[in-house]
Amino acid sequence: MDKHAKKVVGKIVKKAVDHAPEPVKEKVKEIAVDKAKEKIVGGIQEKGKELAQKLSNSKDDLADNVQEKAGKAKEKTQDVLLSAKEKLGTAVEAGKDFQRNMSFKDKEDHDRKVKSARHIKGISDIKTSKDMKSATNLKSIETIKTSKDIKTMQS
Repeated sequence: MDKHAKKVVGKIVKKAVDHAPEPVKEKVKEIAVDKAKEKIVGGIQEKGKELAQKLSNSKDDLADNVQEKAGKAKEKTQDVLLSAKEKLGTAVEAGKDFQRNMSFKDKEDHDRKVKSARHIKGISDIKTSKDMKSATNLKSIETIKTSKDIKTMQS
């Protein structure tokens, strides 16, 4: 309805209420209160349904997101485990090669013996500053042989 019609209807209702007997006024008030309650309850229920729908949509989106992230995390974990497995494999191979090489050297050097305490050098075997050559013991330019000192086949 347009505004003019609403105003006219509003005036008619006011006049009718003013001229109506008292029991009819109370009955109309009760009906108006019941209709208002129904309208409010209906509005609240509608809002509740909307909220429930939004909550349901949010839960679905969250579940999808969690599932996607879990899949990505699983893939990354599997990649890391696979690379660790490969590295362990190469380490094991290197260990086996090392062991083979060591056992081969032992077979070659079968007469090799472990040194005892008598064969290990002691502190007295270490050179001191007195045992080392000094500047006077070093060769000088005069003592170094030159091409003149080389004997030829003529002599």
